[in-house]
Amino acid sequence: MIQENNSLNADGVLDACGLFCPEPVMMLHNKIRDIQSGQVLQVKATDPSTTRDIPKFCLFLGHELLQHQEVDGVFLFWIKKA
Repeated sequence: MIQENNSLNADGVLDACGLFCPEPVMMLHNKIRDIQSGQVLQVKATDPSTTRDIPKFCLFLGHELLQHQEVDGVFLFWIKKA
């Protein structure tokens, strides 16, 4: 379920700002390995394609996209590891 508030705490952060497809998702794939199941990773990106790619990544691998939003041209995602 996607929430519309900014009250989520993250156990880790991946800053992919300035990178373009496919780099943000490739970095996400590596970074999500570094956290434990049930922990939350926040991803920051500036590539608009991440709004399509990251939800598909979560769906395909079974991770839960808790929230996503755009703030001043930065796309923010909170992903709970399966």
